[in-house]
Amino acid sequence: MRVQLRYFASLREALGVEVEAIDLPEAVATADALRDWLAARGGVWAEQLAPGRPVRVALAQRMAQPGTVLSEGQEVAFFPPVTGG
Repeated sequence: MRVQLRYFASLREALGVEVEAIDLPEAVATADALRDWLAARGGVWAEQLAPGRPVRVALAQRMAQPGTVLSEGQEVAFFPPVTGG
């Protein structure tokens, strides 16, 4: 399955990537599986996407839960929690 990934705010800065299109292995079918798979890249990826780190995920511009199933061609966005002031 091919999806388009977008990274926002401090994640974009830390990872050095804004957008990437990627082919996922069959085993990566949910939002949390994708996050784990990306963290397995190691280094800064593992640090920024580590379990317990506050990272939000949106699929097709809608907030997603960890078990939300991915779809072919879907846009997946990762971003830190937003605070206001």
